[in-house]
Amino acid sequence: KRGTWTPEEDELLANYVNREGEGRWRTLPKRAGLLRCGKSCRLRWMNYLRPSVKRGQIAPDEEDLILRLHRLLGNRWSLIAGRIPGRTDNEIKNYWH
Repeated sequence: KRGTWTPEEDELLANYVNREGEGRWRTLPKRAGLLRCGKSCRLRWMNYLRPSVKRGQIAPDEEDLILRLHRLLGNRWSLIAGRIPGRTDNEIKNYWH
């Protein structure tokens, strides 16, 4: 299945991961009752549904940290995101561009 995730799919994915834990992404869709590929489920969980993901506008102190880390690390978004709690590499990259 392609396209936008529905709230029902989000709920199925979140319930499954909360019950069974993260990992085994290849078999997750079938076990959770989703018509998505494992990669799509993993990305949806990591970038949007995980409780620790911080959503919303980048704060000025985070922006300053992104600038300093980019000067130091270049376009290594996952390393930069690892130093900013709650932010994903995808979100940092999108903010930069």
